[in-house]
Amino acid sequence: MTTGGLIIFLNGTSSSGKSSIAEELLATLDETYFHLPVDRFHAMRARDRQYTPDELTDVLRRTWQGFHRAVAGMAAGGNNVVVDHLFSQEWRLRDCLALFEPQDVVLVGVHCPLPELERRERARGDRPVGLAAGQIEQVHAHGLYDVEVDTGVSSPAECARKIKEFLPVRPTPTAFQQLRERGEARLFG
Repeated sequence: MTTGGLIIFLNGTSSSGKSSIAEELLATLDETYFHLPVDRFHAMRARDRQYTPDELTDVLRRTWQGFHRAVAGMAAGGNNVVVDHLFSQEWRLRDCLALFEPQDVVLVGVHCPLPELERRERARGDRPVGLAAGQIEQVHAHGLYDVEVDTGVSSPAECARKIKEFLPVRPTPTAFQQLRERGEARLFG
């Protein structure tokens, strides 16, 4: 039983194809969904300000925390959302587990082979090559998903179609329910 809107949470490294999948999902899902990418929250921050390393760390953490609460608020308001984010730091998953109704979350693992991630980083030019390599182990360290896709072998449209086909048959407990039950001690190996 859902208590709010459904959250389709796309978790994968930088350049893994989360945004492309999210765009396809919005075009293919039958109900209304909002795409909430964390990058857009960072883009809202004033750009002309210089931060010390400690200040930047604090600003980034507050931005991510605010983002998580915005997602939870949208879902609590009955809105369906597609979240484009990554668990590259352990506290992010813990924060989301505390905020989101776990039965209302479809956790999607977005995978892509490292050579393809590096090729995409070079082609994008807006991310340092090696960013995804530094994230890949931590992003998927919790090891549990409702559904997984691989953008190295499937197009964004094919990935979206797989997620859409999964929605009406999603089992319980959900990955988020199982992760919450595991408790903090066992989330990350």
